[in-house]
Amino acid sequence: MTDLDFLRDAVDPDRVSTDEYAREEHAGDWGTHPEDEVRPDAVVWPTSTAEVSAVLAGAHERGIPVTPYAAGTGLEGNAVPAHEGISLDTTRMDDILEIRPDDLQVDVEPGVLGTAVDEAAAEHGLTFPPLPSSGDISTVGGMIATDASGMQAVKYGVVGDWVLELEAVLADGTVVTAGSGAVKSSAGYNLKDLLVGSEGTLAVITRATLQLAGRPQQVRGGRAVFETFDDAAGAIADAVQSGVDVAKIELMGSFAAEVANEYVGTDLPDAPMVFVEFHADHGIDEEIEFCRTVFADYDPVSFEIAADEEMARLWELRREMAYALDEYRGNLRPLHPGDVTVPIGSFPEIVRRARREADERGLPMACYGHAGDGNLHYEILVDPDDEAMVERGEAAYAAVVEAAIDLGGTATGEHGVGLGKRQFMEREHGAESVAAMRSVKEALDPEGILNPGKVFPDESD
Repeated sequence: MTDLDFLRDAVDPDRVSTDEYAREEHAGDWGTHPEDEVRPDAVVWPTSTAEVSAVLAGAHERGIPVTPYAAGTGLEGNAVPAHEGISLDTTRMDDILEIRPDDLQVDVEPGVLGTAVDEAAAEHGLTFPPLPSSGDISTVGGMIATDASGMQAVKYGVVGDWVLELEAVLADGTVVTAGSGAVKSSAGYNLKDLLVGSEGTLAVITRATLQLAGRPQQVRGGRAVFETFDDAAGAIADAVQSGVDVAKIELMGSFAAEVANEYVGTDLPDAPMVFVEFHADHGIDEEIEFCRTVFADYDPVSFEIAADEEMARLWELRREMAYALDEYRGNLRPLHPGDVTVPIGSFPEIVRRARREADERGLPMACYGHAGDGNLHYEILVDPDDEAMVERGEAAYAAVVEAAIDLGGTATGEHGVGLGKRQFMEREHGAESVAAMRSVKEALDPEGILNPGKVFPDESD
């Protein structure tokens, strides 16, 4: 029996639980199928850096695995306690510590929701631009741990680009600070960026200093409908290559449109769509016309532009896509959350490859995503009780990932590796690079207690 009595000395006993409900709630994340869930032996809710340090020091001494848990909105099993042990839930560390408008900075704890950061910044005329679409349910700590990004990545970059400084606790309880309040530094190893995207395998983040930006004075957006998927993908790549200053440019394929129409209750055409949004302080009409000129070479069926509530209506299908897929046709479910990213010039090709892999196997697949930075989300739907269909789905899913890597891209643009994409790490990075990553892990976590079973393929694979 695992010795967990030390947890009640590390934190208030009321914030430690071994009951069935708490363990079940922390057995997986949003992307984990029930059969893949693993219940931790205990759940602990620290409220300070000192408590996180005490939990990790005690676990390190006893060799007990610790899996950091943010909000459970991950899609690759990042928060599954694969080796049981302790689920360390940081959601009660949810304070916005300080906003410094003159420095364009905010200090936050890891359990703060992304939208809360943006709302606090808005009181000073500022914004947190890389906020993911799930920012209303995802925490800053989770976003940093997976180096998440959202619809505005094409203009503003990813969450990691806006992290200035981190406070984190290493596996043995040591508290470290990485980065600084300066926007650039040449002082030593870039430990901050090493922790960003490490999925809780190197340290537990307890404080972050984030950079902010001014809110744009002009915001307009809309939707273009195309005859073919190739036209839609080509228009996106051309717009980015031509330098159209677009803040969001999103793709939705015909089947994805059908799924979203059914969920939202709209009667828009089941046709490929491109959603766009423009941010500017002046000259936004000229930028929209520039985009319209580029799109014209791909013969759009329509191209609507609006502002405010009308713009929100035009974007409704794209916003509801993830929920629509979960509700679509009860006997089918998404197999894995596809999340490949390729250089923008290869975006039309990866779209073609994804569609071909699914079509050749007779599988329904929804394609959509943050296309402006080459990020394609694809969801292959299967009947989990149909073994042959699941097998075809697995083959198609892997083939798309491998195609993205062959095109100079990555297996995951924003969801992280977690449990789901470990098998592609050597294909993408090479055995030598993965070995170097393992060396870093072993140096910072020699006992291997922090989120074990993630990121790296099993040694026997």
